[in-house]
Order: sequence, then C-alpha cells, then structure tokens
Amino acid sequence: MIVALIVICEVGFWVLLAAGLAVRYLLRMPRTGAALLLCEPLLEVVLLLATAVDLRSGAEPHWGHGLAALYIGYTVGHGHRTVKWLDGHAAHRLGGGPKPPPPPRYGMARAAHEGRIWLGTLAAAAVATGLLWLAVQYVGDPARTGALENWMHIAWRAAGIHGLIALSYAIWPKKAPEPAAGGREDAKLP
Repeated sequence: MIVALIVICEVGFWVLLAAGLAVRYLLRMPRTGAALLLCEPLLEVVLLLATAVDLRSGAEPHWGHGLAALYIGYTVGHGHRTVKWLDGHAAHRLGGGPKPPPPPRYGMARAAHEGRIWLGTLAAAAVATGLLWLAVQYVGDPARTGALENWMHIAWRAAGIHGLIALSYAIWPKKAPEPAAGGREDAKLP
C-alpha cells in the first residue's frame, strides 16, 4: 500500500506541477497557478499520515516505509529548487520571460553550485532520518524496526557519496576552455 501511495504522490507531484505551470503561464492566471503549486506539499503530508496510520495499525515496518521517509526528505531538500528551476523555464518558454541563466560550468563557481545542491541532499538525509527515528519510536519494538534503521544508513551513505562528488568539483575544478584558434576573444564556448 505504501509503495503504491509513493508512486501516486510522485505522479501527483508532476501532475500538480504541470497544471500549476500551465494555469500560470498558458491561461495567464498566476495566482491560481501558484495556489496549485502550493498544494504539492500536501501530497507529502498525505504520505506521512498514511505511513503513520499503516504503522499504527500494526503493519510490519518494511522497506516501503523507509522509502516513504526518503521520498519526503528528498522533497524537502530538493523540491523547492526543482519547482523553481521548472518555473523559470516555463516562464521563458510559455510566458515570454527571460531565459534562465544556466548553472556555472567551470571553476569555483561550479563547485559552489554543486555544494548548494549537496546541502539539499544533507537536508533530505536529515529529514528522512528524523522521520525514520520517529517511526522507530512510534513502533517501539527494536526487533521490528531493523528495516527502518537500515534506511537511515542508506540516507547518510547517499549524502556522503554526493558530498564526495560535490567536493571533487572544489578539489579539481573544471577549467574553461582556451579561446578558439586565432586568438578571437568572442569565440563561443562549447
């Protein structure tokens, strides 16, 4: 049941996002579109409540409950950035707004960008761990909560791997290519 609800929430996220952006830019109703976009966190609240009810009704804690916590954590850590990115592109493509600037590609600016994304992953791991810890306390039986505790380790392992990748951009920053042959300064970068 929980896994099906996670899939429903993910599909609901994209449906609400598409509807919110379409209403905002195609129908030129920015307030209504913003209201639809603000409904997206309600999906995570529904998932959280369903998980709590499932555990409270005596369901055996399993990987689906842990996945629900990670999904909610990911949404908290990266959801706003994802919506903002898509909103910028929709404003450009559908609303005639300016083209959003791409992320930096080179040097320490790229490293800082990757570091900010990693902070979202840290927030996701912290939220997931907090929810999993609450679920462990809620179940109250250490013999039954091993699956939930394993997801805590998975969340921090993922944050650690992402941290190493983000750090690699600072240790080995990618250099901008040299100007094109002939010394022209106005040559386009790839």
